[in-house]
Amino acid sequence: MILQFIISVAALIVTLGILVTIHEFGHFWVARRCGVKVLRFSIGFGKAAKSWVGKDGVEYVIAPIPLGGYVKMLGQDDTVIEDKNETPVNQRDVSFAYKPLWQRFAIVAAGPIANFLLAIFVYWIINISYGVNGIAPVIKGVFNDSSAASAGLQEGDEILAVDGEETTIWQHVTLQMLGRLGETGDLELTISPADSSVVRKVLIPINAWMGGETEPNPVRDLGIVQYDIPAAIANVLPGGRAEQGGLLPGDEIVSVDGEMIIGWTHWVDVIRASPELDLNVVVQRDAREQVLRLTPEPISLEDGTTVGRIGAEVLQISLSEILPPEMQREIRYGPVAAIQPAFQETWDKSVFVLDSVKKMIIGMISVKNISGPITIAQVAGETATYGLDVYLGFLALLSISLGVLNLLPIPVLDGGHLLYYMIEAVIRRPVPERVQAWGLQLGLLMISGIMVLAFYNDFSRLL
Repeated sequence: MILQFIISVAALIVTLGILVTIHEFGHFWVARRCGVKVLRFSIGFGKAAKSWVGKDGVEYVIAPIPLGGYVKMLGQDDTVIEDKNETPVNQRDVSFAYKPLWQRFAIVAAGPIANFLLAIFVYWIINISYGVNGIAPVIKGVFNDSSAASAGLQEGDEILAVDGEETTIWQHVTLQMLGRLGETGDLELTISPADSSVVRKVLIPINAWMGGETEPNPVRDLGIVQYDIPAAIANVLPGGRAEQGGLLPGDEIVSVDGEMIIGWTHWVDVIRASPELDLNVVVQRDAREQVLRLTPEPISLEDGTTVGRIGAEVLQISLSEILPPEMQREIRYGPVAAIQPAFQETWDKSVFVLDSVKKMIIGMISVKNISGPITIAQVAGETATYGLDVYLGFLALLSISLGVLNLLPIPVLDGGHLLYYMIEAVIRRPVPERVQAWGLQLGLLMISGIMVLAFYNDFSRLL
């Protein structure tokens, strides 16, 4: 537990350190190219833990609170161009406030752009080093009385596209479906049937689809079963319901109340859906089947729902070890070929993040999906232990999120300043200082509210 905490904290510091440094370096680099005098480059907030003055005259600061940073430029606080008394006359040529509008716009926009460029670079590295690896989106089975069953999907069907977007592996299917969260209408699947060579399109009706869920699983919600690792037990927690029911390490779950268990995910779903219910569980143990009686413990989630838990850990095994080669997809890229998919993935994830923000604002999906530093630390720590490629993917997604959120037209954020500059370009004069002051107060209130909500969600997940 202590080791996991240390890993999570270290991963949080490294992750935020990279993202903040890249973001602020974007502002810094463009400001220097535009001839603006930079006074301070700070990574982190609070009293400086370490600072030094470089040969370029810039004060470089490392502060202890890794939740952001800033670049302080000469004349940056001079808000009204007609009255820039804070900047000495002999330094106005290197003052931010005296630079042309397009240069000020470029300097502010450079931070978020740097985050997008980081994501593109990271995806490029992933593409040339690891490629795209995954499982073909072939349906293992369909639950009775599910949306998938009503649409006529069956075992062996392959999902070629979701809403017209090609899906090569299951991750693509999930991502495309997540883009429809909270929506009402028809989800279009392009299917290559198992019993025919004729490709067909299937429409599945959705209504405010999983809008209130904090851990949505769209594939499972439709009743589609994916290929999964076996429901084999590696360990049972002392005092848990699994131990009380006689479950042992090495057991493989065969069925529950007569229903065949087709994989670990299916087993987890059954347990979560059965708090305080007595379950007749058939397990395979030492080449023989045994019947156990398990009663999952009720656990309350932050959204008010109650799920079951028994305290058992999965036997770690890779799907690549148990699936035939034809079910596994692997795409390799050369250095040049890897550029286009890196741009495409960055664009797709940016649209997804922006669309999710819009849906949260208008209430289509739950604001409980907003995460703060505690959740980021946990996820960063977990992805760091899964492997470099998984961590890099998380870093790229977080960088995209930071870039998108900073471009929102909220005063205090880069997007708020860009909004002022666009208004200035139209009215041919700066936005009045009084309006900017009101905007600053509104922006601080909005950001403070978002931070409080993020921390609340974080602590709710821990309880």
